[in-house]
Formats: sequence, structure tokens, C-alpha cells
Amino acid sequence: MMKKSISILVFLLLHFTLAASDSVYETFLQCLTNHTNQTDQFSNIVYTQNNSSYTSILRAYIRNARFNVSSTPKPLIIITPLQESHVQAAVICSKQVGYQLKIRCGGHDFEGISYTSCNPFFVLDMFNLRSISVDIDEESAWVGAGATLGELYYKIWEKSKVHGFPAGVCPTVGVGGHLSGGGYGNMLRKYGLSVDYVVDAKIVDVQGRILDRKAMGEDLFWAIRGGGGASFGVILSYKINLVTVPAKVTVFKIEKTLEENVTDMVFRWQFVAPTTDHNLFMRMFLQPVTRKNNQTIRASIMAMYLGDSNTLVSLLAQDFPELGLKIKNCIEMSWIESALWWASLKTGPNNPPDALLDRKLDSAKFLKRKSDYVSKPIPKYSLNLLWKTMMELGKPELVFNAYGGRMNEIAASETPFPHRAGNLFKIQYSVNWEEAGTEIENNCISQMRSLHSFMTPLVSKNPRSAYFSYRDLDIGINHNGKYRYNEGKIYGEKYFKGNFDRLVKVKTMVDPQDFFRNEQSIPPLLSN
Repeated sequence: MMKKSISILVFLLLHFTLAASDSVYETFLQCLTNHTNQTDQFSNIVYTQNNSSYTSILRAYIRNARFNVSSTPKPLIIITPLQESHVQAAVICSKQVGYQLKIRCGGHDFEGISYTSCNPFFVLDMFNLRSISVDIDEESAWVGAGATLGELYYKIWEKSKVHGFPAGVCPTVGVGGHLSGGGYGNMLRKYGLSVDYVVDAKIVDVQGRILDRKAMGEDLFWAIRGGGGASFGVILSYKINLVTVPAKVTVFKIEKTLEENVTDMVFRWQFVAPTTDHNLFMRMFLQPVTRKNNQTIRASIMAMYLGDSNTLVSLLAQDFPELGLKIKNCIEMSWIESALWWASLKTGPNNPPDALLDRKLDSAKFLKRKSDYVSKPIPKYSLNLLWKTMMELGKPELVFNAYGGRMNEIAASETPFPHRAGNLFKIQYSVNWEEAGTEIENNCISQMRSLHSFMTPLVSKNPRSAYFSYRDLDIGINHNGKYRYNEGKIYGEKYFKGNFDRLVKVKTMVDPQDFFRNEQSIPPLLSN
């Protein structure tokens, strides 16, 4: 009798939930119709959980398989706008029906913040708004928030072989999230961050208005260039200035292990990589590997030089003899080919850059990421302890990204991204695994946290800084209640340092009721 009663109760609850969902959907749909002119398109852009395309739409841009399981909270509705007015209506109508609105731009989103929530929510998926208009005469481009970096690079290449844009090396990263969080890549020592080249933007604010730079004002324009757009509104597009690149650049990759004096190479890298010629960017990967049944550490240096190979070899023979770079290690290629090379895609005359257009839909991997900044070189004895720790743990890897150059020349307050002068390099902690399961996930994440803890005395302090676009919920979560400012300050000062309070002031000005919120958004100052 008890089991039968419980079954009836579950049935009634499910029936009530579905009925409530249908009611919300109908109310939302009616509101959308009232606020746009294109009433016949909504069946193609609004997906409920009952829609046959719902799962494929949701999964398409999930990049972390940890959030691609049945237990992950799912949005009640997914909206995939085809035009700007759809975005305006989605904001207005989500507010009207009282649901949280998460904004997804098709990027990597390491913690799934843009498509998961513990509260009932909608997802506004911007992947259709990906137009790119390149003006070579003006050396600029308007880029839709839903475009990918690969699509941007391809469109620039179509118009010019001597222009590029200083942004990330992964072509599937979404432009909207990348630019609003700072954005960096293999030209940051020459040109700085992606946001340093944003000159205009279009945003839908909490009132559903479309604002450009002039209409939004300089405070909000400052905030969405590194402070995260999703805290302030919905970014529709950015206008960027392009940069010049030589007709040929040089790339190389060199690998060494502990048995090949890797400690000396890594130690010296810390002094050379942030101070050498601004045209040279050297990224270093550190991985525990097994060679001939023995554990060791492999260090791989991937680099790009905005110049020819002879000049590069001569430069590093003087600055970095521990690397042992030879002409045979170098490959000269066009800038667009280098974008393929960094993404491990095929290059050469028989491999056009069309591969940059592949969005690799529904290709999530299990992963966790963390970050740190380093202002003083890590001594050799600490490196040796690091190798021991990494080999004992077995899974986590490190990526060192060199700073210096142009990064030293821009003030920390110029954009919300504060990690400029004084940083030698940034660390990305990385761990991936192949199979679903609580045990393996907990083990891998525990290993990463252990490595992060080991690094504490070797990295930045007060606060221990982190990169906003390498989202990490370990460093703080906002429950968006009455303590939201205090909770926000915990992670906010790690991401933004002294710029956090200015971001709070902008947030309070443009979204005082905190409609645009997530687990690590910028909080407003709530009035008593």
C-alpha cells in the first residue's frame, strides 16, 4: 500500500511539473510574440525538454563531459536567437516569468556555468549570432558573440595575408566569452590581450535595450572588456582592431625529459621567456610520463616567433642555449598556417585553413582546470620537489604561459584584467580523464587540488590570483543571497584584484536587482 501511494505521489508531482513547465513555456512564448515582429520563427528557436531537438542543442556546446550526465540540472527552455531582437525579447520575457537566464556563447566554459544551475533556469545560446564583418581598409572587424576564434581567423585570412588578431590558440573557443574575460594567445607579448583591441561593442542590457559604446558609457564598456559580459548583460558583438603579422612566422616544438637536463631548461625558461624579444612567445607544457617503464617528467616548449627562423635561432643561441634550438627544429609558415599548427591541425598547401571552421560539436571531454600567477622564478630545488610530486600524483599537468613584453606596458586598471606587469608567467593546471564515474572524477580532481596546494608558496599571494576565463569554482561560489557581495569578493579579488570594487559599482549601476547572475558573477551592492 505504501509503495502504491509513493508511486501515485511521484506521478502527480511529475504531472504537476510538466504542467507547470507547459504553462511557463506558453507564457514565455506569448511574451516573445508580444515583443518581436517575427512571430513565425519561435518554434525554431525555443526548445523545451519535450522537443526532439532539445538534447542535441544542449549537448552541442557542452565542452566538459562532467556536465553532460543525466544528473546535471538542465534548463527548462533553450533559446537560440537568430537576430538581435530575439535576444532583447528573451531578456525581457525571462524577467517577466521569473526565471534565471544563463548565457552561452559556444566556448569552453570549464565549470559549465553557462548551462547549469541549481535553480530553475533558461539558457540563451548565442551560437547563431556569429556574423563576422572584416574591414581591411580600417583594419577592424565586427564579430558576433557566437562566432569562434577559428571562424574569426579564417575570415581575416580571406581578406588579408598580413593581418591577424591576438587571441587564443584553440579555434573552438567562443568569441563572446573569450573577449569578455580578457583573452590571450601566442601574440600577447607583442600585442597584449584580446580586450586591448576591443574598440566598440553591442550589448542588451537588463531593460532589453541594445547599447553600443556611446550609449552604454565608458564604465560599462570598461567592465565588459575583461570583467565578464554575463554579469552585465548579453554581449551581441564586439568591434576589434586587427594587428599586422609578417608574411612568414616561425614555429617550433622541442621536448626534453629529466634525463636530458630538463630541470636546467625549465629553470632558465623562467628568466628568458618573459624577457626575450617581444616577437617571441614560448609556452611550456610539463607532464608526468612513463619512458621505458620508468616515470619521468617531459617538458615541451611550443613557440611562435613573428619573424624568420635564422633570426630566431641566433636569438635563442644567445638567450637560451639550454634549449638547443636548431634550424631543423623550426618551421616557417604563414600566420594562418600557424593557427592550424597550434591547434594540431594539418598544415601545408594541400590543407587549406577550412579546418578552423569545424566547431567540433558534442565533443566534450572530462576535465578540470585551475590557474596561478608567478612573479618570482621557482628555484631548482623546488622544481625537483615539483617533479617528485607530479610523478607521485600521476595525472595533473602544468602549462606555463610567458608574460612580459607588451603585458608590462599596460596598467592593471586599464581593463578589469589586472594581471599585467610583475608577472613572469601564468600557470594552467590541467587534468583530463576518459570515462564517467564518481570515483575516477573525485580521484583526478583530488590530484589536481593536491598539486595546486603544493604550489602555494611558489605563486602569487594576498590574494592568490587566478585567471577569470579558467573558471574554477573551488575558489568561491556565490549563492546570490543577502551576502552576495561578501561571497563575490572571495573569488572576485582573486580574478580581478583591485578592479573588483569598480566592477561592483558598474554592476550596481546597470543591474541593481542582479538579474544577470551566476555562480561567479559580479554582485551588486544591495540597498538595505
